[in-house]
Amino acid sequence: MLKAILFDLDDTLLDWSGFSGEWPSLESVYLQRVYDLALQQGAVLEPFQRFYEAFRENTADGWREGRIHLGAPNLGTILVTSIEAVGAPAGLLSERDCLEAYQWRAVPGTRLFPEVREQLALLRERGLKMAIVTNAFQPMWIRDVEIEEHGLLEFFPDCRISAADVGYLKPHPAIFQAALDQLGVKPSEAVFVGDNPAADIAGAKGVGMQAVFRVTHSVILSEMIQPDAAIHSLEELPAVLDRLQPGWRG
Repeated sequence: MLKAILFDLDDTLLDWSGFSGEWPSLESVYLQRVYDLALQQGAVLEPFQRFYEAFRENTADGWREGRIHLGAPNLGTILVTSIEAVGAPAGLLSERDCLEAYQWRAVPGTRLFPEVREQLALLRERGLKMAIVTNAFQPMWIRDVEIEEHGLLEFFPDCRISAADVGYLKPHPAIFQAALDQLGVKPSEAVFVGDNPAADIAGAKGVGMQAVFRVTHSVILSEMIQPDAAIHSLEELPAVLDRLQPGWRG
């Protein structure tokens, strides 16, 4: 019997299509706050541009390594490494210090897909547990601020996990298993919904869950990665669950 639905976050629940794409400018604002905090703590630093470059280099290295070995990069670790690379004494700022100064919020232009709240409410009414499992390199408490601004937090009281929390990126089984353990359900009792064929679909099926592909952009599915169903809107999910998990409505 179906007991839980696990969702990817970005481009599954949260629509990024309205984001302008000016990420470097936005990121500079976040990073300036970390740089300023180090200065306030008495650090003598190289120019901000060097800190920005160090952060970008360390971030790229972290994701490059992550794609090879599935170890998740961590924003807090990268911020500490980068600020120390430009002159901050070791231990001056903790990861928590840096992340709080960074002040991640909902990104301008992002929004929930229109049907999300209604469909999550329906699933909740049927007694299903729900979780977010995202490949974000931000610890989830940072993303919590964002998803609360989007009005999403109330639907996920039991489990919200980022790759940074677990130390592994999807499709590594550890991140899926961590969510299942938090919810107290077996893989056969859960369905995963996500927009990335390799990370979400292959990863979820690899631990024994059924997987629903959320189509939000043009993706060619490999013959080796076949979802149990594909949807273009969460409005289609209840009917898919009727087929995959008969009786889920109780």
